[in-house]
Amino acid sequence: MAPSKTKHANQACVIPGGFTVLSLQFSTDSVAQHKICVKEHRVRAEKTTQRPLDRTLFVLNIPPYCSEGVIKELFSQFGPVQSVELREKPGSFEHSGPKLAKYFTPAQKRGFRVGYIVFQKAISITAVKSHPHDVPLIVSTEQRPVWTGLQKWIHQYKQSFAQPDKLQEAVDTFMQDYDKRKEEEAERQKEEAEEQLEDEEGWVKVTRGKSGTKTRPHSEVSNQKALQKESRKRKRKELMNFYTWQHRNTQKEHIAELRKKFEEDKQRIALLRAQRKFRPY
Repeated sequence: MAPSKTKHANQACVIPGGFTVLSLQFSTDSVAQHKICVKEHRVRAEKTTQRPLDRTLFVLNIPPYCSEGVIKELFSQFGPVQSVELREKPGSFEHSGPKLAKYFTPAQKRGFRVGYIVFQKAISITAVKSHPHDVPLIVSTEQRPVWTGLQKWIHQYKQSFAQPDKLQEAVDTFMQDYDKRKEEEAERQKEEAEEQLEDEEGWVKVTRGKSGTKTRPHSEVSNQKALQKESRKRKRKELMNFYTWQHRNTQKEHIAELRKKFEEDKQRIALLRAQRKFRPY
């Protein structure tokens, strides 16, 4: 019976719902263990590159003393970790614009959270799910100590004071990104304003810009350039001689052009003959 117990003790613990139970131990001296539940993230409705279906691990019941950096170091033993995202409750990925520095973000509530861990390789998901539940993952080690209690409060208090040089660097970086985004947006709006949408029948669709923007009148030269640009665009997209009426119109235009050239040649020959007549006086 002893070998059977050892065999079952080294197996992973899977509970209903497809979750695998992992044990967390704060340090090697700790006696108590904390349980977290992990599962491969498979939400097909969420089509985003930030959470690939075959490399994302969904984690429940993450304790407050585990930050994103701690979780990344903790799960790096199963394979290289690409990114870690901690949230108060499960939900789809939301792009919240540019990432702000810690000086401009409000303090988050510290409680039990859920997480999304993205590995660089899909085999890491299998390694996590096959990890024995009786082998705990050590959170705080000598190489990566995790502060709690009074030491954590003192560290957070010291980190709350912003150094002038780092604050100025964060402000400069944010303003540079802001100016760059504004220039790209203005350039995109300028290109959209210059393009005129023309339908198949030749009507020009006039679109209204944003409220508060003043439109300037276009000159005749700019209008001609816009029409030429649209004409070239339509010719590239149009299928030549695809329909019967297109082929018929092309033949008519070709015959009319030949007749026009024939009349011009007749007039030029008549003019040359008139110039060759002999006039003695």
